[in-house]
Amino acid sequence: MTRTGLNLKGILVVGLVLFCVPARPAHAFAQQQEAKPTYTLPEYNAYQAAVAEKDPKARIRLLDDFVSKFPNSTLMNYISQLYLSTYNDLKDYPKVIETADKLTAMGDKVDAAVRLSAVQMRVQVFPYAFNAKAADAHDQLTKERDAALLGAELLKNYAKPAASTVSDADFAAQKKPGIALFYGAAGFADLQLKDFAAAATAFKTALDNAPGDPVANYRLGLAYLSMTPPQSLDGFWYLARAVNLKVPDADKIKDYLRKEIFNYEQPGCDSSVDDQLKELLTLAGTSGDRPATYTIPSAADLQKVAQASTILTVINDLSAGGDKAKETWLAICGAQFPGVVGKIIEIKPGDGFVDFLVATGADDAALQAATTPNMDVKVWITTPPAGPAGAATQNTAQPDVTRLAKDDGLRFSGAIVSYDPTPFLLHWDQVKVDPTIIPEKADAGKPHKKVPAK
Repeated sequence: MTRTGLNLKGILVVGLVLFCVPARPAHAFAQQQEAKPTYTLPEYNAYQAAVAEKDPKARIRLLDDFVSKFPNSTLMNYISQLYLSTYNDLKDYPKVIETADKLTAMGDKVDAAVRLSAVQMRVQVFPYAFNAKAADAHDQLTKERDAALLGAELLKNYAKPAASTVSDADFAAQKKPGIALFYGAAGFADLQLKDFAAAATAFKTALDNAPGDPVANYRLGLAYLSMTPPQSLDGFWYLARAVNLKVPDADKIKDYLRKEIFNYEQPGCDSSVDDQLKELLTLAGTSGDRPATYTIPSAADLQKVAQASTILTVINDLSAGGDKAKETWLAICGAQFPGVVGKIIEIKPGDGFVDFLVATGADDAALQAATTPNMDVKVWITTPPAGPAGAATQNTAQPDVTRLAKDDGLRFSGAIVSYDPTPFLLHWDQVKVDPTIIPEKADAGKPHKKVPAK
């Protein structure tokens, strides 16, 4: 399953080093000659003829002939192994799976390495053989998951050969990539079965054994995001890990991650998500698991902040910096505030607009005593330019505001668009100045009535 539509099924096919090679029939035949042979010479010769055949299609015919003549042969497990490798050579993956299941079902009748090799091949080819539209798709996925979990157990319990000179610790380490392969295959099946909790468990175990696997990180992120309710923060984290680890189609996954974060937060400014994404990618590149201290506020969290915000709380929160400033900015960036009041400290003419540098405060006394601006209020005096791609803006021209002077009171509504942390300055756009505080032409240059703070 790939919610972004990415084709990653081929990633499952990786090398897995097995630790033992099953005994060759020739050796078994020689041993049994010393005791009692369990198969006849014609059986053995027929098997050897199939082994020697170079053409896979011709080899299949020889194997079919062997089965028809010697259906109860004790060499049947070796015949099954040869079937398995031959079907794989022919890329007949449904037959590979069918044969692997038969071999695995033999249980203790075949060597543990043989069963392990069969399960390995099965899980590696399954993504190529699986058809999600097949009537038995659910059954196929269930069998794949069970086979993969069996492979993991077989490999974990696989004993070190007596003649091996490898240390126990090194032997255990050599098995980890294979264990990760099997748990990754189980997780892949669980994703398709929509058992997202089981998928997450499987991928977490895979990453315990191979933490640098980009696809397992990606699929673990999908599993978390697909849960009900979604485990969004963990999902974001592992998708970011996958991007950092250069998962195939990393750019598409990065775009998908950005959209998921935006939908989760629904911040006031679209650009805020870019900062969130950059921070997430940086942190995920230095740590395997998400730190408990790392969080991203949800849309509900931001809505609570926005509803409780006033201009004064916004200024205080943003001035303080830290996590509170980040959360407040996510909540109020782009937000419209009505009835904002302040005192004009300085006026800067621009190209078709005027920047009023304004101070606001908690009460009339603070406002009137202020000498340093904490707001930059941009007011258009000519028709403002169109927005991106010709879109209309919410700005309207107010040429009469040029009558306002330093130390005049200002009452306006507008949208907060940015801020400078040091020295602090809150930037406004889409501003509409209350026309009742703009002096008449005859009053221009005379002392104006101060606007009380609210």
